[in-house]
Amino acid sequence: MTASRQIHLVRRPQGVPVAEDFAVVGVDTPDAGEGQVQVQNLLMSVDPYMRPRLTADQPLDAAMLGGGIGRVVQSRNDRFKEGDLVRHGAGMQELFVSDGKGLQTLNPDPALSLSVYMHALGGTGITAYGGLLETGALKDGEQVFVSTAGGAVGSVVAQIAKIKGCYVVGSTGTDDKAAWLKDEVGLDAVINYKSQPLSAALKAATPKGIDVYFENVGGAHLDAALARMNLRGRIAVCGMISTYNGGGEGVRNLSNMIYSRIRMEGFVASDFPHLQVQFVEDMTGWLKAGRVKYQETILDGFERAPEGLIGLFSGLNNGKMLIRVAD
Repeated sequence: MTASRQIHLVRRPQGVPVAEDFAVVGVDTPDAGEGQVQVQNLLMSVDPYMRPRLTADQPLDAAMLGGGIGRVVQSRNDRFKEGDLVRHGAGMQELFVSDGKGLQTLNPDPALSLSVYMHALGGTGITAYGGLLETGALKDGEQVFVSTAGGAVGSVVAQIAKIKGCYVVGSTGTDDKAAWLKDEVGLDAVINYKSQPLSAALKAATPKGIDVYFENVGGAHLDAALARMNLRGRIAVCGMISTYNGGGEGVRNLSNMIYSRIRMEGFVASDFPHLQVQFVEDMTGWLKAGRVKYQETILDGFERAPEGLIGLFSGLNNGKMLIRVAD
């Protein structure tokens, strides 16, 4: 047995989660048995999709659900050797034992940071890639709007659209994120929705309308985008973060879907296994060539995972939010 810790949900949040909804719990992790491995967590992901799970799907008083990258520290499984890096979905625990199901060996490119395999080259990246190119059916040179374009998914979406020769407008909630998107990423227009009237700003920024809207927010963003969608436009629905903590603005312009023949479709990252090989090839090349840039917010310390999750709803993060558990 080895002493370890887990992050537990101890009560259902009412609105935005608070620290008291979580607990850091000490546990004993068994050694790897026959056919098993013991894995030490190195990096953990915190993402907006976790918030709806806290309402019902996440069990109370159990390790929080989530993904990460870990290192095999004990192996009695022929598929893995000690020292192997693995992707996992074992959740928020410092150490865990697995029979190998759900573990994926990771062989990172030495020219890239390991952390990029948690965002641009991980679930975040395939979400952006598949959601834009397949669900959104992007064509080169189209007019694109991305909400929360300063976030982990949105920033990758916006940059892929630029690579495809599109006119790209992004929204974000702070001046520093807006400046990064405009000056570093090279978007054609950026809206700070907290300091600008969203509908009017979007109208001014999209003189040729919108062919593809990549939806991360819902509410007022969706309403504003619907009013600007072109004939046979597509809305790829990745998230609705404005509604995750209850409330959210109503949407009045849904009838535009009828007259503009708009297609709106939701998706999840696991919809795109058939794109994985091409995605890895494309994204690796774009990252190494500097065509895709990224921001990370890394909190050091396993116990800071609740802080990271809560911080997603207050704008604590620039780009991907990660928890560094160990080196």
